[in-house]
Parts: sequence; C-alpha cells; structure tokens
Amino acid sequence: MDFATLIGLVGAILLIASAVILGVSPEVFINPASLLIVVGGSLLVVLAKFSFGQFLGAFKVAARAFKFKLPDTDQSIDEIIEIAQIARKDGVLGLENREVSSPFLGQGIQMLVDGQTADTVKELLSKERLMTLDHNRSGAKVFTALGDVAPAMGMIGTLVGLVQMLSNMEDPKSIGPAMAVALLTTLYGAMIATMLAGPIADKLTLRMTEEARMQSLYTDALVAIQEGKNPRIIEQLLTSYLPPDKRDRNAGGEETTG
Repeated sequence: MDFATLIGLVGAILLIASAVILGVSPEVFINPASLLIVVGGSLLVVLAKFSFGQFLGAFKVAARAFKFKLPDTDQSIDEIIEIAQIARKDGVLGLENREVSSPFLGQGIQMLVDGQTADTVKELLSKERLMTLDHNRSGAKVFTALGDVAPAMGMIGTLVGLVQMLSNMEDPKSIGPAMAVALLTTLYGAMIATMLAGPIADKLTLRMTEEARMQSLYTDALVAIQEGKNPRIIEQLLTSYLPPDKRDRNAGGEETTG
C-alpha cells in the first residue's frame, strides 16, 4: 500500500470536511443537481475523448496509485548478479524454473532458457516495456482529462445556476440560496480536479516512469547475461540505475575492497 497517496487524499478530504462541519450546516454543501452536472457531465465528456476500453481500464489502473510495489533497485541488482553467476557456471539452462521477484524478469529468463538470441531478447522485452508504458500512460491520460474537464463543467453548472437565478428575481430572499447552489458546481469541479483526478494522474505517471526504468534494467541485464558477460561487468553496468549517492558509495566500497 502506498501510504503517501492514501494519507494525502484522505487527509485533504478530511480537512475540507472539517471546514464544512465547523462552518454552516453541511447540508448546504450537498446539491444533487450540481453533482449531476459536475460528476456525470465530467465522466461523459471524458468518455467522449477515449474509447470504452481506455475509459474503463483507467479506473482499474488507478488502483496502482494506491497499491503498487516495485522491487528495490539494490535488491534487483543483487538478484540479477546471482542469476548471472548461475548462468555463467551452469549455463542458461540452469535458470529453468528459477523463481524471481518480477514477472517481467521471469519472462526474460524464459527467453534465455528457450535459446533466444540477445537481439531477440532485447527486441521482445522492449516491445513488452512499450506495451506496459502505453497501458499506464492511457490511464494517466484519462485522469488528466478528468482533471481538465471537471472545473470547466463546474463553471458550466455555475452559469446554468446563475441564469436560473437571474430569471427569477421577484423574490430577493431567494437570491442568496440560489447563488450558493450555483457556486457549488464550481466547488465540486475544483475538488475533483485538485483532490482526486490530478493526484492520481501524477502518481500513475510516476508509477509508469518507475516501472519502465526497472524493466529497462532487467532488459540490459538479461541481454548481457545472454552475451556471456562477466557478472562483475554486469554489476558495473547496472549501477547506473542507482541514485548518485548510492552509486558513489558502492564505487567507494569496491575501491576499498580492492
């Protein structure tokens, strides 16, 4: 579970809810017509921008913003070096039925066992990485679109409410409540964009970048293993995927050991 996403979204909602409860009656902030315009209208406009598959798939992908865990880079490099040592000692057939932490890595190892060339392994895994990127990018685009559309639908709802209010000016006492209802659609649109759609879109983009980076690491490692490179050379190759501080520390440790 990604507690940063959970705490951020739930915390923001609780803060707004607290401000509402501590102010006037909470019922003032609930208006079915405004919700219908903003929520229903926004979802339909976003649907018009994408296919049914992309639209529905985005809400499945959204779960990755809350629950998604990639293997640690350090641990992945250690795992790959162990795999490289086995392949160097026993050949790639020694990797058959080897349990690994990532399905992508397992798919690549199976290619090695099947005798695919390094170029073929690189090509197939690169295509798989691009497909994963496209799938995640599509989900992020849907929520980005929702974040763009919701405030606009809120403004449309506000204009509709203002037109209805101005067309019925006989009773001055009704102007205040009518104005409040009109402004609720702007509030709903801003909340959906700022507190829901925007954060989820940004977190999915982050997940996409992290997963693509890890898959690139696996691809480079598997190609190097298939080419028969020394595990030490593979380790040096993969340290480029570490943050600069860890990379420098590892390099310093190697020099000290030497």
